[in-house]
Amino acid sequence: MGKILIFCAMFLLASAVKADSVKEMAEHGNAQAQAKLASLYLLGREGFEKDEHKAAEWMEKAANQGLLDAQVVMGAMYDRGMGVSSDRDKATDWYEKAAKQGHATSLAILGRNDAAKGSVQFNYQAMRLNASRSIPGEYAKKFLTTK
Repeated sequence: MGKILIFCAMFLLASAVKADSVKEMAEHGNAQAQAKLASLYLLGREGFEKDEHKAAEWMEKAANQGLLDAQVVMGAMYDRGMGVSSDRDKATDWYEKAAKQGHATSLAILGRNDAAKGSVQFNYQAMRLNASRSIPGEYAKKFLTTK
């Protein structure tokens, strides 16, 4: 039992040090660290209280530096009004930036994938709504597992 408690304490200490390191790197302009910090706020992990406004602030900093997945997350956050005021035009702008880099989901959200060119009927508004619901959380998890 004592060994388990020691292991848990060491794990928590290591997580706190890692989170502090991420925050410091984010504050120094590292885009990947900014996205990770945003993810910590978005998911309420590693001692960070869930805060969608701080998540959006840090994610936008990463997106403004051209981090592709951060741009997609910002599109979804503006679509949903998650941590920012809902703004479909700003959401579209972020999806456009990601689409210019070949991001498949962004291309689909904008109706610019192969299904849009063919005869397949597809409801892009429903797809965009569903994507905006799932993208922030799923991409945040992805950022936290990326080195």
